[in-house]
Amino acid sequence: MPAPSALKRITDTTWELPVSYKPGMLVPARIFATEKLITAMDAGVFDQVSNVACLPGIQKYAFCMPDGHWGYGFPIGGLAAMDPETGVISPGGIGFDINCGMRLVLTNLTEEEVKPRLRELVDALFYRVPAGVGSHGFVSLSHDEFCTVAEQGSRWCLKRGFAWPEDLEMTEEGGCFPGADASKISHKAIDRGYNQIGTLGSGNHYLEIQVARPENIYNEELARAFGITIPNQVVIMFHCGSRGFGHQVATDYLQLFLSVMERKYGITVNDRELACAPFRSREGQDYFAAMKCAVNMAFANRQVILHRIREVFSDNFGRDPADLGMEMVYDVAHNTAKLETHMVDGRRRELLIHRKGATRAFGPGMEGLPERYRETGQPVIIGGSMETGSYLLAGEPGGSETFFTTAHGSGRTMSRHQAKKMVRGQKLQRDMEERGIYVRTASWGGLAEESGRAYKDIDDVAEATERAHLSRRVVRLLPIGNVKG
Repeated sequence: MPAPSALKRITDTTWELPVSYKPGMLVPARIFATEKLITAMDAGVFDQVSNVACLPGIQKYAFCMPDGHWGYGFPIGGLAAMDPETGVISPGGIGFDINCGMRLVLTNLTEEEVKPRLRELVDALFYRVPAGVGSHGFVSLSHDEFCTVAEQGSRWCLKRGFAWPEDLEMTEEGGCFPGADASKISHKAIDRGYNQIGTLGSGNHYLEIQVARPENIYNEELARAFGITIPNQVVIMFHCGSRGFGHQVATDYLQLFLSVMERKYGITVNDRELACAPFRSREGQDYFAAMKCAVNMAFANRQVILHRIREVFSDNFGRDPADLGMEMVYDVAHNTAKLETHMVDGRRRELLIHRKGATRAFGPGMEGLPERYRETGQPVIIGGSMETGSYLLAGEPGGSETFFTTAHGSGRTMSRHQAKKMVRGQKLQRDMEERGIYVRTASWGGLAEESGRAYKDIDDVAEATERAHLSRRVVRLLPIGNVKG
C-alpha cells in the first residue's frame, strides 16, 4: 500500500506527517527510513504513529524507527516523550512483553574452536534454557520471593550467585529500575511469572551463537572497545523479556485505564489500544511501579539465562567461564517507559520516554553509561532473524532529536500466520543446517513463523539507522547456532 500523500521527505532518511494529517494531532509524526523501507512499510504504521501524536502531553514529535511495523497501540519501533506533569502513560506505548530486550556476551573462542562442538553446545543450551510457550525455569521461588525479584532485578541474582558484579554494571540501569512496587501487581500476574525465571519463551525470542568475522567489522576501534578483538570471535546473543508476567501486568492496567480514562479524566483516544492515564494520577503511578516490576523480572530472567549459558560453555570446554572470557558487552531494553532528562528547545527537561520496540542509545559522555563506554557511547544491539544475523552498534553523539533512541530489530514484513502458510518448519531447519546454522526449536510452527522471509532485510535497517544518525554500525554478527522458542 502506498505511503500517504501527506508524507513529506525532510532528509534522505527522515519523513514527516504534519499535524494537519489527522484531526487531534498535537505534534508532527516522524518516521526514519530509506525510500526502500518507507515504500514497503505497512499502512498501519502511518495510522498508529499519527494516533500517538494525538496523546496528551506529547513533546516535539511522535517517532517511528526504521524497523517500524504495525503493533498494539504504538507501532513497533515507536517512540514518544511526554511531559510528566501534563502527559499520559500508556501500556500500548510500552508493550505486553515489558522489557523485552537484548543481551550480548563475549567469549575468547574462535569459530574454528566452536564448530566441532556446535551441536553439543546448542543441544545443551536447548535443554538448560527452557523455550516455548509455558516453559518453566529451574529457579524455584515462592510468590513472596518472586516479588523480591520483581523489586530487585539483577541485584537479587547477584545475591543468589547467578551474576558477576560486572554483569550489573553492563546492564541498563544496573539491572534494576528503582521504584518497583510489588504491591501494585496482581496475584494473577505473580502466578503467571513466579516459575518463569531463566526461560526464553516463544515468538521472536532466541538464543544464538554468533561469529564476528573480520570482513563484517565496520568500525575496528569501537569493535575493540566492545571486546571484539580476535578474528572469527564467537559471541552469544539472546532476546527475551518478562514472559507471561509482563503480559498480565499490561493486561491488568489496560483494563483499568479503559475504565477510568474518559469517565474520570476526560481523555479520549483514536484507538482503544492507546488506553492511558495521566502520568501523575494514582492509576498512572501504580502502573509505572508495576511496569518496573516487570522490567526487573526481565533483567533477572536474562541474568539467570546468562548463568546457564556460562555453565554450558564451561562444562563443554572444561574451563571456567572467566577463563573463556564470557563477559557481557551490554544488556539493553526495548519495551519500557522511563523518566530521563534531555535537552528540549535549549533547556534540560525531565521527560517520560515511551520506547516500544525501540532501544535506548546514549551517546558518548552521557550520564548513566558505564565508565568503560563513556568515550564510545552505549553499545546497541539490533537483532535480526535467525537466518540473517544481527548488528552491534554504538550510540551516536548527536542523537538528541530522538532522545537518544534507535531501532531494535529488523522488523516483521508479514504476520506469523502468513509465515506459517509459506514455510514448513522442518524443511527450514534442514535448509539452515545446510547453510551452517544448527537450530533447535520448541515448535515447528514457531520456527516457520520466524523464517528470514518474515522480516525486513537487517542490512537495510542497520544502514538506515546509521544514515539517520540514530546509532553507528560496529560489527555484523552471523549466526551458527540457534535455540528458538
